[in-house]
Amino acid sequence: MWALRALCLAGLGAAIGGGGGGGASADQCSWRGSGLSQEAGSVEQLSLHCAEGSLEWLYPTGALRLRLAPRLPPAAASAKGRSPRHVTACVKPAGTFRGAQLYLEREGVLELLLPEAPRPRVRCFSWLPREKVALFLQATPHPDISRRIAAFRYELRGDWLARPALPAASLTGEGACRPCNDTEILMAICTSDFVIRGSIRSVSNDVELQESVIGVSAARIHRQKFPLFQAGGRPGRPVGSIRTPLRCGVKPGPGTFLFTGWLHFGEAWLSCAPRYRDFQRIYEGARRTRQNPCEFPVD
Repeated sequence: MWALRALCLAGLGAAIGGGGGGGASADQCSWRGSGLSQEAGSVEQLSLHCAEGSLEWLYPTGALRLRLAPRLPPAAASAKGRSPRHVTACVKPAGTFRGAQLYLEREGVLELLLPEAPRPRVRCFSWLPREKVALFLQATPHPDISRRIAAFRYELRGDWLARPALPAASLTGEGACRPCNDTEILMAICTSDFVIRGSIRSVSNDVELQESVIGVSAARIHRQKFPLFQAGGRPGRPVGSIRTPLRCGVKPGPGTFLFTGWLHFGEAWLSCAPRYRDFQRIYEGARRTRQNPCEFPVD
């Protein structure tokens, strides 16, 4: 660890280029490069500026230090003249992640996020705008570095985006299983990536990924940013899948629900799912007192 820390600190002080050396390709969102073009023991400095993207490091040698610095849209940058309250990042390793370990570097302290050959589970973390945070990718020694690729995707969320920031433990924390209160339900129908009225067709559990997959038959699609629900169920009823942590203990049951949630690495994750009759009562009460944050069709 001391050798790793020394290498990291050396990288912090080095004036190495900020966009990738020879043999690398990069844009504002993603980077792809090869360790064969790096000098032994070097730390290459990278910076990406999008809310989502990917990194692919072929034949890892040495180390990479990656700074995630999303550029705020002009409207968000000027809103209230302030920076985001905090930012949440999530990383998801490729199934072939080999040859390196990924660390979170926060104020000079390293925390292991992904060991070599990890299970394909998502890791999330949050930081305040004033904190100095980076991802540090350290190659692991191997006599043969061929067929070793360290690759992962990342997503950022913050209050400058249309989607709200998530707690760092949103996929595994206690709050992930807590039923939404009335205020959270009303906000969810306005801000979620998808709002689907439907019923539960099935529930399957993935013990390795610690996820439950809820099969949903949609009676009405109020909103979906991507075609998550498509024809395939009963005539005129699109079907799709929504994920939630396994430990929430979701069970199949009768009734109509209003499923809301967000997209996470192209998959639908559940945030709130009140029974539809309960949602109708909550929404009508808020509308009578003019407390509804947005208009929503109720029938």
